[in-house]
Amino acid sequence: MICKKFVVPAAVAVCAAAAALTAVPAAAADPIKIGLILPMTGPFSYMGRQVSAGVQLYLAEHGDTVAGRKIEILLKDDAGTPDTSRRLAQEMVVNDKVTVLAGFGLTPQAFATAPIATQGKTPMVLMQAATSSVTEKSPYIVRTSMTLPQVTVPVAEWAARNNIHKVVTLVSDYAPGIDAETAFKSRFTAKGGEVTASLRMPMITNDFSPYLQRVRDAKPDAVFVFVPAGDSAAVFMKQFAERGLDKAGVKLLGTGDIVDDDVLGNMGDVALGTITSHHYSAAHPSAANKKFVAAIEKANKGMRPSFMAVGGYDGMRVIMEGLKATNGAGGEALVNAMKGQKFESPRGPVLIDPQTRDIVQDVYIRKVERVNGKLFNVEFDVEKAVKDPGKAAK
Repeated sequence: MICKKFVVPAAVAVCAAAAALTAVPAAAADPIKIGLILPMTGPFSYMGRQVSAGVQLYLAEHGDTVAGRKIEILLKDDAGTPDTSRRLAQEMVVNDKVTVLAGFGLTPQAFATAPIATQGKTPMVLMQAATSSVTEKSPYIVRTSMTLPQVTVPVAEWAARNNIHKVVTLVSDYAPGIDAETAFKSRFTAKGGEVTASLRMPMITNDFSPYLQRVRDAKPDAVFVFVPAGDSAAVFMKQFAERGLDKAGVKLLGTGDIVDDDVLGNMGDVALGTITSHHYSAAHPSAANKKFVAAIEKANKGMRPSFMAVGGYDGMRVIMEGLKATNGAGGEALVNAMKGQKFESPRGPVLIDPQTRDIVQDVYIRKVERVNGKLFNVEFDVEKAVKDPGKAAK
């Protein structure tokens, strides 16, 4: 049917009806696009590999169709560069018409992208970035990973309860590291401990020796460490042993990043006995996690899943369940459908806080032990339903 510009009202009605009838099936057939922005190359590529594996596993297990429409993942590599993250997000919102943005390996990338989510009214799911304040940068941000204060406070409390009196904090000098430093110092001193020095290192470094020497010279009972998970953590552990801090009686405490499952197997005996607090371990003894670990290993040539893979897996779950609730719609309706979701994750029970859009989860105290000849973070205590401390106080 050809509809000219000037027609009688009846013809207009017929044309409109015909257009509607032909448009509905086409719209229904359109895929729901999810823009997944991750560092797939560069120094943080391990983050992209793990998060992407979790996303793909969830879809493989639970299906990739919602409301009769296929889910299409548009995976883009930002190489860990904030300007690239922002550009890719802009292109996917404007040109590709994505319904959701997701991924974000590091905080700077999430900060750079938050304005795009707000301007485009596009939900943005943080599957990895862990600075507390990121969710406050846009009302469209939902987090399925963690915050550094959330996973730091439990180890500070454990240290204060276990005859550790003097601690030096040693963190990477960017927002998550400063979050971790602040949270540890605040809680440890409130419990009667003393932080004798707070040292910060460049975010990317392969030479920790000057900082470790300063720690040794300070003669603390323990050092609390935060560095980004991955190869830098393995390098740190090696240099910790080379500087003889373990033999000097300095206990090593940290968040789970320092003994991340992805690289723990390469650290050797120096990692044994390291105490950390974190929200996930590949050794978590639930049936759901045993199934998850086996599935990730099978689909990814034996790769051991880390907390990043769980962030991707659960992030995809939150997106899919939200899309089911909205019948495939995005925007504010989808954000609202993500709020309040409560479910059993491979990490344990989790909740998306309806007020803050942040994750509430159990945080475990773990010790590195050898299990069946391999190193694992073995959980021996837990703090239940932990909120991000900064938001919990509001």
